[in-house]
Amino acid sequence: MLFRQLFDLESSTYTYLLADEDTREAVLIDPVLEQVERDLSLVRELDLRLVYVLDTHVHADHVTGAGAVRERTRARSVLSERSGAGCADVFVKEGDVIRFGRHALEVRETPGHTNGCVTYVTADHTMAFTGDALLVRGSGRTDFQQGSPHALYHSVHEKIFSLPDGCLLYPAHDYKGRTVTSVAEEKRFNPRLGGGKSEPEFVDIMEHLQLAYPKKIDVAVPANLHCGLPEPAHREPEHASTWAPVETSAGGIPEVTPEWVASNRSAARVVDVREPIELSSELGHIPGVEHVPLAAVPSVAQRWSRDRPVVLVCRSGGRSGKAALQLRDMGFRDVASIRGGMTAWNAAKLPIERRPIAAYPPSPQG
Repeated sequence: MLFRQLFDLESSTYTYLLADEDTREAVLIDPVLEQVERDLSLVRELDLRLVYVLDTHVHADHVTGAGAVRERTRARSVLSERSGAGCADVFVKEGDVIRFGRHALEVRETPGHTNGCVTYVTADHTMAFTGDALLVRGSGRTDFQQGSPHALYHSVHEKIFSLPDGCLLYPAHDYKGRTVTSVAEEKRFNPRLGGGKSEPEFVDIMEHLQLAYPKKIDVAVPANLHCGLPEPAHREPEHASTWAPVETSAGGIPEVTPEWVASNRSAARVVDVREPIELSSELGHIPGVEHVPLAAVPSVAQRWSRDRPVVLVCRSGGRSGKAALQLRDMGFRDVASIRGGMTAWNAAKLPIERRPIAAYPPSPQG
């Protein structure tokens, strides 16, 4: 099997090219939009035929090149069926197999960094492409995009550490110049997950990392929900907003500031799209907010008045941005996501509550 590891300096992202040397069929894993020409030039130089372009998850630190590669080749794009995106040609789940020539990649679901994280494992279990689930001497963060340290602990131990000790692990990123590791190394030396660390120990480590807000998340996540391509052409053009000072992000998300929402609570329906447990977390929730988890928004919104503006919020803006676009497609014209989500709300020292609230509350206002 032909194998190449490529690197994007700005986002410290690894892209992997694998190919069958006889049939010349190839797959590309985790391409970066700005590096698409580099990647396709290599494919041409090596006389390969790209059949699949795979993302290990919906990235928050760069815009994927999957959509651009698909448009310029006959390759089919691949994402987890739990990714929340609707743009891929193939949606995979645990146990699915991606074939190219005589070779194959087995899909192992490894949620925890995001719900839709997958690890691709070669059929002979000698190589695995772990995305952001497991890094060299580290792991993906669990404080954004449906992150869960509990889920990630089980994903790594049950789906990655269960591979042979000699299996080589190739992550989606490295910030110290390391290119590869192994199952045995990470079991022994990973400071978060190795050395016999228990689940409570790992959870405690992840909850006290105090990481900076991802610089590209507000652009990358909305774009990657469309496989890195512009918004679908069927979406109607934006109209001038008069109900609020709405600004459109680089990823096409209509946004309002936390401060505006706090000062204009009666101007719109405010809906929190996080999971129930998050509303009583350290970030809390906006007092009086309605709670509708992201997966339920399309069905619950059917009974909302389209004449009343809707403001959506999540932890950092990724999920609420997706919900805003969903509502736009459903005919809601006055809709916006709170820029930066509850992270920005807390940073602005705006009021919060931490008590649990029921999902899908009845709304006498329609």
